Amino acid sequence: MEAKVRILRGVLGDFRVTGSERLFHCPACKHSKNKLSINIEKDKFQCWHCGYAGRSLYRIIRRFGSFLHQRKWREFIPDLDLSRFEEFLQGKEDSEWEQVVDLPEDYVFLGNGGLPMSSLEPRRYLAERGITMDDILFWKIGYCANGPYSRRIVIPSFNSNGDPNYFIARSYKGGWMKYKNPKVSKDVIFNDLYVDFDEDLVLVEGVFDAIKAGENAVPILGSTLNEEGKLFQSIVQNDTAVYMALDPDAEKKACHIIQKMLQYDVEVYKVDISGFEDVGEMTRGQFLERKAAATWVNPDTLFDMQVANI
Repeated sequence: MEAKVRILRGVLGDFRVTGSERLFHCPACKHSKNKLSINIEKDKFQCWHCGYAGRSLYRIIRRFGSFLHQRKWREFIPDLDLSRFEEFLQGKEDSEWEQVVDLPEDYVFLGNGGLPMSSLEPRRYLAERGITMDDILFWKIGYCANGPYSRRIVIPSFNSNGDPNYFIARSYKGGWMKYKNPKVSKDVIFNDLYVDFDEDLVLVEGVFDAIKAGENAVPILGSTLNEEGKLFQSIVQNDTAVYMALDPDAEKKACHIIQKMLQYDVEVYKVDISGFEDVGEMTRGQFLERKAAATWVNPDTLFDMQVANI
């Protein structure tokens, strides 16, 4: 108990005691008085001014503490009891199978040296979209000059074992078919190999949005996010804080996903993308500013969002 109090004091400052609760200054609203009530035994917190609340104190440590604070607090966290999610994870054994796909035979990695002349157009296309060489190296971006995916940028996804489990093939020449993706299941965590579920996770619609949003961003690859899906289950199991950054024309979809996440007590923030068609249209600096100003979503604020989109 005292070790936890020391960590909380290191993150939030001094406090006063009232009954079984400790009152700190709230780092979310920064009210001048101690409005953040923390019950260490129940592992719960709530700010009586702004409503910031949750059922895991580690959320506060993860969001406002240092790496050292996080590491010390994780020593107190027991292994997850998956029996809590017995119904939620029904059929989990069947989902252990990992999908693997072959990348197109004509795929050429744009991070290679000595690229052929055919790479000039795809490289120019990426540069015009603000994609850097660092992005190319991290996301393993390539292209196809010939074959079924001719004149397309190819962005592969890798599962936790490092095997390709999906890829996006986007035309860089225009045409009626902008995307031509493999006819396999989309129930994958795009680039699961690199996703850290202990850190804030940004959910976006497309891969180019994810590139602009940063390395811990995942495209949902579809019209919604199913509770039975691998991504949704991983978020719930890891108690991952989520930043929702879907396109402005998908507000109803975003509200639907957020509503389901709140049912599992997921910590959700809504990023304002207004003024842009999508995250991919932003600069990195613009997205980071919007992310820093993201709105914490609770049932009350979600209701306001839903009313605004009727």
